[in-house]
Amino acid sequence: MIKRIEHEYELDRELLLKTLDGRKMLAYMKAYGPDYEFCRFFKLTDQNGIGFMFIINSTLIICADDKLSASEEIDLFVSMNVPFRIEGCQRILRSIKLPQRYQALNRTVFQLVPSENRDELEKSVNFSPKLTEVYDILSEGFPNIAEFSLWYTDTSHRCRHGMSKVLTYKDSTSASIAYDVDDVVLVSQVATRVSSRGKGYAREFLGWLAGFLTDAGKTAFLYALDVRVGFYREIGFKEVAHEIVLERIDVEKESTAKGRLTDEQQDQ
Repeated sequence: MIKRIEHEYELDRELLLKTLDGRKMLAYMKAYGPDYEFCRFFKLTDQNGIGFMFIINSTLIICADDKLSASEEIDLFVSMNVPFRIEGCQRILRSIKLPQRYQALNRTVFQLVPSENRDELEKSVNFSPKLTEVYDILSEGFPNIAEFSLWYTDTSHRCRHGMSKVLTYKDSTSASIAYDVDDVVLVSQVATRVSSRGKGYAREFLGWLAGFLTDAGKTAFLYALDVRVGFYREIGFKEVAHEIVLERIDVEKESTAKGRLTDEQQDQ
């Protein structure tokens, strides 16, 4: 059975804290609550187990215990909502009966590892950049990023509620803390201006950020699709998991063309 969640206490915090996707669900509940149509939460139950679904704009995340079964009801939910991306419980994702419009993409989970000789780098870090400038950087790194007003509204809202933080390095590279839940951090939206690529800014910034977060007692992770895996291996980040995400191929999005980065773009 799928039931929409109307109160935060309906979420099983202990279950959701077991995964990065579950922590993301908790963070968005903290930021938005259960009353927005673009940010909806659901509880899944069957005779064996429980799980939760969370749909934010065009992304669906599914979390479940070891006993919840894949079901026709989940298949129908996906068919009715047709999200652009589906993430989460690998057992459920691999069992969903998908329309042909979806493809499976490989994703690697990396744990950030601090770099050496990073003390001087902090002078070039802006802890409170203007979001308009951050968007300018992201729009060069992600050509099909959400329209500015939508991105700005969501990002500023999450930052105000203490869920997210945005930083820049040398006014050229940006990175976001998507969430910080019980000292587990997810880093996302790493991008560098086209004019500054090939200078090593991203590797410097991420190495510094890893140390900054480690010194604060936090453990940081990021996701990488295949086109970026080599870069994160090269800078010494630790591979901790391999999984799939499901994405639509009938929608023109940046992530439907993962292989379009040039050699110069990969050497950020």
